[in-house]
Amino acid sequence: MKRIDLNCDLGEGGELDAELMPLITSANIACGAHAGDLETMIEAVKCAVAHNVMVGAHPGYLDLQNFGRTEREISASEAGRLVLMQIEQLYEVAGSQLRHVKLHGALYNQVSRDPYLADGVSSDLGRLWPDLIVFALAGSYFAQAARSRGLRVAEEVFADRTYQRDGSLTPRTQPGAMIYDPDAAVAQVIQVVKHGTLRATDGADIFLTVDTVCVHGDSVNALAFAKRLRRDLATAGVAVQAFGT
Repeated sequence: MKRIDLNCDLGEGGELDAELMPLITSANIACGAHAGDLETMIEAVKCAVAHNVMVGAHPGYLDLQNFGRTEREISASEAGRLVLMQIEQLYEVAGSQLRHVKLHGALYNQVSRDPYLADGVSSDLGRLWPDLIVFALAGSYFAQAARSRGLRVAEEVFADRTYQRDGSLTPRTQPGAMIYDPDAAVAQVIQVVKHGTLRATDGADIFLTVDTVCVHGDSVNALAFAKRLRRDLATAGVAVQAFGT
């Protein structure tokens, strides 16, 4: 039987956190930079632990106004410090429950496609947080760099995002970046989980390894979609299970 991890970005002050938590296996918790604060971190960690959901840090740019989705020029050392600082903030709350790290928004995209940023962040993680699992865009430079540093990597795809021929996400600034049709989103997930392929926006087939699927908690009808995805994965013979367990 195929197995897949379902992750969701939480701890951003959304009211759906508690309702979504039983439907996922990994929670990426905002660390106060692009969203969240100490109170939301504490509540998200408590909720995750109560539902046996794996706890992860979700570092992004210090950019509350733009929700961390605006790219910036940044050096590899600066990117590493930004990530480490936010991991440590969540560790102060989660302690030994902290299990993985997944970057957010613009920082996620830049580290995915830039080999220098990817290696810099991976080097810092390997030096200071070698036991954390790295959630990285499937097939990206970051996934490759983290693995080369001896880190465990969960390769990620997104349920509600479209892809370019090179395996990158279609930028949110472009038309068609998001998949709003739940039928299409579920079909994309089942296709990539069971067969390892995705259809790019230009019609090309992309071949990917997938360990975890991201369900966006801030999308329209997120709760209904998560419930349907769980149901349809089970019908397709796919078990939902936390990565590495």
